[in-house]
Amino acid sequence: MRTSTLRCLVLIVGLSKELPSNSNKMAQFQEVMRQQLESSMHAELEKLVGTAKGAEAKVSKKDFEGFRKLFHRFLQVKGPSVEWSKINRPPEDSIQPYDKIKAKGLPHYIADSLNKLVVVKLNGGLGTSMGCKGPKSLISVRNENTFLDLTVQQIEHLNKTYNADVPLVLMNSFNTDEDTKKILQKYTHHRVKIHTFNQSRYPRINKESLLPVAKDMAMTGENADVWYPPGHGDIYASFYNSGLLERLIAEGKEYIFVSNIDNLGATVDLYILNHLVSQPNGKRCEFIMEVTDKTRADVKGGTLIQYDGKLRLLEIAQVPKAHVDEFKSVTKFKIFNTNNLWISLSAIKRLQEQNAMDMEIIVNPKTLDGDLNVIQLETAVGAAIKCFDNALGINVPRSRFLPVKTTSDLLLVMSNLYSLEAGSLTMSERREFPTTPHVKLGSSFTKVQEYLTRFESIPDMLELDHLTVSGDVTFGKHVSLKGTVIIIANHGDRIDIPAGSMLENKIVSGNLRILDH
Repeated sequence: MRTSTLRCLVLIVGLSKELPSNSNKMAQFQEVMRQQLESSMHAELEKLVGTAKGAEAKVSKKDFEGFRKLFHRFLQVKGPSVEWSKINRPPEDSIQPYDKIKAKGLPHYIADSLNKLVVVKLNGGLGTSMGCKGPKSLISVRNENTFLDLTVQQIEHLNKTYNADVPLVLMNSFNTDEDTKKILQKYTHHRVKIHTFNQSRYPRINKESLLPVAKDMAMTGENADVWYPPGHGDIYASFYNSGLLERLIAEGKEYIFVSNIDNLGATVDLYILNHLVSQPNGKRCEFIMEVTDKTRADVKGGTLIQYDGKLRLLEIAQVPKAHVDEFKSVTKFKIFNTNNLWISLSAIKRLQEQNAMDMEIIVNPKTLDGDLNVIQLETAVGAAIKCFDNALGINVPRSRFLPVKTTSDLLLVMSNLYSLEAGSLTMSERREFPTTPHVKLGSSFTKVQEYLTRFESIPDMLELDHLTVSGDVTFGKHVSLKGTVIIIANHGDRIDIPAGSMLENKIVSGNLRILDH
C-alpha cells in the first residue's frame, strides 16, 4: 500500500477518534480502513519474521502475536480510556494501612510462606539517562555495590536467616540481556537461584504510515533504533511464554513480588507476604499494589480509583486534559503507585490462557535520528490490577519507595542519611526528620562519572532540608550541609567548597576558587 494512501487512512482513523458519527456508512468506512491498516501491518510483520532464522524466528513470531493484539486495540480505541464522571474514590477497605497489616504479627512458620515466593526485578532499562552504558542495574550505588549486588545480598540474607529458598527472576530486555548474563556468573556461589527471561521486542511504528520502521530483524546498523521493549506490562505474556512461570508453579511457588530494580526501598516485606498467604481460600487476594502518600514531587504518579466496580490504576496519560490539574491535586488523589506489586502466579497463568489480561495502551511518541517521528505502544504492569480477584492496595511507608533515577537521588542513597545492612538501606536513626531532603543537582552533575569527580567525599547531610547546586561546583572532603543550602556558580565561574566546610542555611554564588600554591 502506498504511503499516500496510508496517510489518508491514518487521517481517517484519527478523525474517527475525535468526531462522533451517527452515520452507519461512516462507521463501516472507518472499519474498512482499520482492517486495511491491520492487513498492511500483518504483511510487514510477516516480511520481518521471514528475515529471522531458527530460534529467533520462533521467538519473534510469539512477540509479534502480542504486538498485533496491541496494535489492533490501538486502532479501536476512541478518546480517553476513562470517563471522568465514572471515577470514584476506592472503598475504605480496598486500601489498607500498612500498620494494620503489620499489627497481625508474624507466625512462627513464616519460612513456609517465603518458600512460596519469587522475587522478580524489572531489569530492562539502560543507564543512559545518567550517562552510563549498559544495564542500569550494574551502576554502583553504595560502597561499590550495584543495584543487582544489593538485590542478591537482600535475598541471600532472607534465605540464610529463614533457611528458605526464595529465587530471583530478572526480566531483561534485548538491551540488557547479554551484559546481565555475563555478570550473573559472579553470583554462582551465593545462596540465591537466579533465573532470567526476556521481555518482548516490538517494532517502532512510523507515525505517518503506521507501519514498522524496521526492514529486517537485525538490531545493529540502520536497525539500531527501530526496536523497543514494550513497557513492564509485557511481564505477564513474556513470563508465561518463557515457560518459567509454569516451572515455578510446578516447584510450589505461589506469588511473585515485582518491583523496579532501581527502587532501593523495594525489599521483601514479611508482613505483606503473611497477609497474602493467610487469606481464606475463597477470598485469596491475587494482586496487591503498594501505594504511598503523595507529595508535591509525585503529582504525576499513577493512583488507585474505583471504576465500574473494580479497583483500577489511573495514569496521567489516561486523564482528559480538562482534568489534569485535578488529577495532580494532593487533596483529591492522596496516594500513588510505587510499582511494588505482589501477584498470584496461578492467576497470571489463568488470565493469560483466557486471553483476559486487559491493560490500557500507552502511546509513547519518539523522534529518531533524521527527525523521523515514531510511536511505540506500551503497557504498565500495575494496569492489570482490574483483571485480578480481590485486588488490594496497601498504603506503605515512604521508605519503601526509594527510586534512583538521577544523580540527585544517587547523592541521597550514597550519603550518611542511610545505613546499609545485608543489601538493605535504612534511614539513619540520627536523622531527626522522617522525610528525605529535597536535592536538585544541575546539568554539570547529570552523568555519573562527572558527578563522582565533583565530590571528594559525600557530604554529611543528616540535618539537610534542601540542596540546590548549579554550575561548575566541586566539594572537598568532609563537607557538612544543614538546613537549606543553595550554591550557584554563574556561567564561566567556578565554586570549590573547601574541605571541612560547614554550610547551614547559606546561599553561595559568584566565584570561589581554592588553588594549590
